[in-house]
Amino acid sequence: MKSIQLIWLGLFLMSGTFLFAQQNADKTDTQLITETLLDYIEGTANGEPERLRKAFHPAFNLYTVNKDSLWIRSGEQYIAKIKPGEKSNRIGRILSIDIEKDAAMAKAEIVVPKWRIFTDYFLLLKYEGSWKIVQKSYSWREIPKEAK
Repeated sequence: MKSIQLIWLGLFLMSGTFLFAQQNADKTDTQLITETLLDYIEGTANGEPERLRKAFHPAFNLYTVNKDSLWIRSGEQYIAKIKPGEKSNRIGRILSIDIEKDAAMAKAEIVVPKWRIFTDYFLLLKYEGSWKIVQKSYSWREIPKEAK
């Protein structure tokens, strides 16, 4: 009797995995990349560090230039600054997505009102059935004082 229950449990769990895989198979790569980028954009704006972990490869790094020197930060350092439930006033939008097989580049703009406009460039790779951000390079510009 116990082995029959285990078999049914196994079949039930496998059917959930199949349904998840089927749902993802029904989505285009552009849709899947958009979901990954929204995990980053909305996770940062809404104080959801787990959404960032979902979007980022574990070895993810961020790169920028500050005062003419290269500044590199790990994904974990970035995620550590996101406080659960603490919303920010960041407004993000995806500007472009370019895909070639299992590699993609994307560009997004993040506006932090009365402070800066960030331009983010993402490198994403598709492996194990999902898209992950493996690198982010970014730059920013100050919002002009008259617009503040």
